[in-house]
Amino acid sequence: MERWGRFVARRAGWVVGLGLLVLAAAGAYGTGVFAALSYGGFDDPGSESYRASELIDDSVGRHGADVVAVYESDEMTVDAAPFRAAVTEVVEGLPDEAVEQVMVYGAPGTDALVSADRHATSVVITLAGDDEDAVLEAYDEVRPALDGAAVENGTLDLAVAGQSAVFDDVSTTVSQDIARAEMLSMPLVLLLSLVVFGSVVAALMPVGVGAVAVLGAFAVVRLLTTVTDVSVFALNIITLLGLGLAIDYALFVVSRFREELAVRDAGDRGQVQDAVGATMRTAGRTVLFSGLTVAVAMSALLVFPQTFLRSMAYGGMAAVVVAMVAALTLLPATLALLGRRIEAGAMPWRRRARRTSQGWARFAHAVMRRPVVSLALVTGFLLLLASPFLSATWGGVDYRALPSDAPSRIATEKLDTDFGGPSSSADVFFASTERTEVASYAADLRAVDGVTQVRPVAEGGGGTLIDVDWTGTSQSAASQELVRSLRAVDAPADAYVGGRSAETVDMLDGIADRLPLMGSLIVVAMLVLLFLAFGSVVLPVKAVLVNIVSITAAFGVVTWVFADGNLEGLLGYSSTGYLDGTQPILMVAILFGLSMDYEIFLLSRIREEWDATGDNEVAVARGVQKTGRIITSAALLLAVVTGAFATSGIVFIKMVGVGMLVALIVDATLVRLLMVPATMKLLGRANWWAPGPLRRWWERHGLREGGTVPVAGGATDDRVGRARILAE
Repeated sequence: MERWGRFVARRAGWVVGLGLLVLAAAGAYGTGVFAALSYGGFDDPGSESYRASELIDDSVGRHGADVVAVYESDEMTVDAAPFRAAVTEVVEGLPDEAVEQVMVYGAPGTDALVSADRHATSVVITLAGDDEDAVLEAYDEVRPALDGAAVENGTLDLAVAGQSAVFDDVSTTVSQDIARAEMLSMPLVLLLSLVVFGSVVAALMPVGVGAVAVLGAFAVVRLLTTVTDVSVFALNIITLLGLGLAIDYALFVVSRFREELAVRDAGDRGQVQDAVGATMRTAGRTVLFSGLTVAVAMSALLVFPQTFLRSMAYGGMAAVVVAMVAALTLLPATLALLGRRIEAGAMPWRRRARRTSQGWARFAHAVMRRPVVSLALVTGFLLLLASPFLSATWGGVDYRALPSDAPSRIATEKLDTDFGGPSSSADVFFASTERTEVASYAADLRAVDGVTQVRPVAEGGGGTLIDVDWTGTSQSAASQELVRSLRAVDAPADAYVGGRSAETVDMLDGIADRLPLMGSLIVVAMLVLLFLAFGSVVLPVKAVLVNIVSITAAFGVVTWVFADGNLEGLLGYSSTGYLDGTQPILMVAILFGLSMDYEIFLLSRIREEWDATGDNEVAVARGVQKTGRIITSAALLLAVVTGAFATSGIVFIKMVGVGMLVALIVDATLVRLLMVPATMKLLGRANWWAPGPLRRWWERHGLREGGTVPVAGGATDDRVGRARILAE
């Protein structure tokens, strides 16, 4: 890393120039990513519900309410001739190539399409298209044709619901969220960076690295869309992680560069290059391990088959890798060009020389004097925060993920209130057309508790499509249990149960099956990377256990807020009464990666001091002293970014933002300042233990940060070590 830093510093002008060219190209290409992304992606291609959907599409054609147009009049009922003529004119004007089938009031069995007061009717449209993108293109053609149902002296009121309408509103909301998050966070990040860094030029560094990370990741993801589907929600993760990690990495690197520059002649170009090399050997190495750790944690999402979760992996890894590369190339090159000018535009508090406070070290010593009490109190508090998670229930995404003023949500709620209450259905493909078999199987389905109606609706491809209806929302626990009961019914031929509730059941079952694999991959990767970073097998285990406790605490708060419905008014959302099953999985990957970010930064400094002193307590105190302000500042800046995402109109993005905000606060305060010093004090010299072969391998390869030779036997006298830290 030091050689790399010197290489970049010697060619700083070329590196910055090439970097700006690449950034311009990435910006031009990457901003086109919005049109290349897909929607949804919550289904499992290997599940029964997915198989049912394929069989239905292949056998009887596309089936389902892609669009539900609700027409309403205060003055007349649906039976009035002008009302019916207006709706008929709209239906006849729909583009034939974009529509698979239309259900409209008037045909036999369509009474359910009329509201209870008979002042509104719904037109149910199945769109044409072989895949999701084709269906959305069809929606773009159909949507304008739905407007303008003309009656005398005006038009009928129109509200549009259905899956395609929801996806369209999701796309609009995601774009608005990203713009709002950047508008809210970037000025605050710049202002706080000015306070933290103390100079205008230094404060621009995290903003610059953040812009590179986001635009570069957009370009990478757009490139990925040429070979695989990527969900639109990946953009939120790119912005969140790109900005967040850019802030962390810039703070780590710039702070260390200032330290190294302070003990050198900043007017000597060779000395500036030495400072950049030393910065890369220390903070650069930390950034490298942190970036790898976060990227590996995000990559664990690839074990899941859902496009949504895989997209989060693509977006997260792209943001992390680009932020890391920018922090290890463009940033040190810029610092080499700036040299002492990094202090340009210094604020008064930066210009005033003052003695460094020893408050962080004294705090760490206070914790280590009573490690058992400190650890017990913090662990108990975190477990208390985690307790609501024990009662969490699970579901999937529906229209309620949208803000309350989204047109498709308003329309869907209108359907629920005016057309007989919320109802759900399952699409069952029964691999037989023999009438007695179909009748017998339909009767058995009708006997399932909760089912209100069973109707064979179409035949084709050697099978029968059977529609099963019941009362209640598709994501409720009762609906999930009813799907399981339908699947338990003995069928005289192969039968596949699909539909929204079935998709949720399959999603939750698939996540439960793959979760142990994901957890194992993350834990093993963390253990290996932390051993490579610190040469200990004890510290990695401790770090994983501590992070599990802190992440579970964040889950508890998220459950209390979003599933239990607390703070609805303050945060501007409507609780569904459950947690979306994909979001805790996403949060595990993000939070494990980000919590290791601060862990690596703190332990790198502690390891450096341990090598220099051989005194565990002094090493911990000095590590906390040298990183306390930086970690707190980084957490504050990252909290601004995550807090901006907590304003998202998409409920599960809001949930991730709130969960990350809680985890950041817990991680930067209770974990780093209390749990880490307490546990390291209790473990003592065992912190740095590794089996002989592993220890010798690590020492030979010299992966330590500071480049110092460890004190022989680690036998520095405690009093000498304490005297040294007080003297500094």
